[in-house]
Amino acid sequence: MSTVLIIIVAVIALPFIIALFLPRAYSIERNTIVNAPKHDVFNYLKYLKHQEQYSKWVMADPEQKVTTTGTDGTVGFITAWDSAKKSGAGEQEITGITDGERITCELRFTRPFKSVGHTWLVTEAHGAESTKVYWGMSGTMPYPLNLITAVMSGALKKDLDISLANLKSIFEKANTD
Repeated sequence: MSTVLIIIVAVIALPFIIALFLPRAYSIERNTIVNAPKHDVFNYLKYLKHQEQYSKWVMADPEQKVTTTGTDGTVGFITAWDSAKKSGAGEQEITGITDGERITCELRFTRPFKSVGHTWLVTEAHGAESTKVYWGMSGTMPYPLNLITAVMSGALKKDLDISLANLKSIFEKANTD
């Protein structure tokens, strides 16, 4: 009986021990090349409402409640969501815009757990008619939630890749129509 108890305790304790050795900060970034001029891509990205058409996370629950505050495409604009299904609850605020170059946002999650993250979208000319788009995110997670970030890093990268592919498709479909 004591061997079984030791195994159970070890299995329960193992994730907590692993989390002690994992970083609490995370940062990931992905990119793609969009066959459209930088000006057009940037002007599309700066409006958070457009994420409904390309962001895997925003598209995850079309029935989520969304509220907005401020003027989309400007610093201080906030879009808040509440999803009973996949996205939890939180808000995203545009915290900085360098016209034609960079959009930064703060993500404040309230459910399924509280956390704050930062995202950025950067556009870089890649020839006259194409744009390299970088999408990244960073933040910190307290112990032992930092284990979730380590486990989810691959999934977050995949979700960013899917979202960037959706963005690319929007522009490249528009160019063939």
